[in-house]
Amino acid sequence: MKPVLLLACAAALALPSACGRLEQVGKAPDFKPVEGSNAYYAMTNPGTLPETSERRRTVDRASLWAAGRQSLLGDRRAERRGDIMTVVIEIDDEAEISNSTARSRSGSTSAGIPQMAGIPQIVGPLLPDGATMDNLAEAESSTNHSGDGSVRRNEKLTLRVAATVTDVLQNGILRIEGSQEVRVNFEMRELIVAGYVRPEDISRQNEITYDKIASARISYGGRGQITDMQQPRYGQQIADILLPF
Repeated sequence: MKPVLLLACAAALALPSACGRLEQVGKAPDFKPVEGSNAYYAMTNPGTLPETSERRRTVDRASLWAAGRQSLLGDRRAERRGDIMTVVIEIDDEAEISNSTARSRSGSTSAGIPQMAGIPQIVGPLLPDGATMDNLAEAESSTNHSGDGSVRRNEKLTLRVAATVTDVLQNGILRIEGSQEVRVNFEMRELIVAGYVRPEDISRQNEITYDKIASARISYGGRGQITDMQQPRYGQQIADILLPF
């Protein structure tokens, strides 16, 4: 009776999400709203404001080489909250691991009492035919074990995504977040990147590679009809979790 109750409880918990998916039948996946995200908040509420004093504007007008970020030779690399940079993701990893182990052991033991204060000679005639105390006990044992294991992975991913500086830490490190959604027919492709970067690692083209992002979190996936067909049904997932066999 208990497994039935567990299945019923799991089905009740999965029902709200199933109902939510039923609302999307015949509709393309919706985009996630940009408003309310950390990137939107950082761009609409910058931590520092650019210098706009009258003296600075006067100097810029009088000089052929303005020092501002908007000038021809200005440094346009992201450095403040709300700035945008480009993250270049070029992952081409390959790993191959192979392990093999073997173990064997054998042993034998024998014991006998041919002479012990005349006891074998007294007890010997009382034993059944063919029995003797010369070979009182004998034991043999052997064990063998072998194991093989291998892992082979090959991953390749080439992407570019714009990320926003959402925070500037006290030591100058920039926290970035970026997301991208592309809808093709009824399938939504999602790309999410987040992590921490050093300002000096940002190139003059305002780009940074993924291997220079600390605590990098990169997600590439999707949602829609094709992704839905590749996933097991709710009932099968519940059964795989609850059934002990």
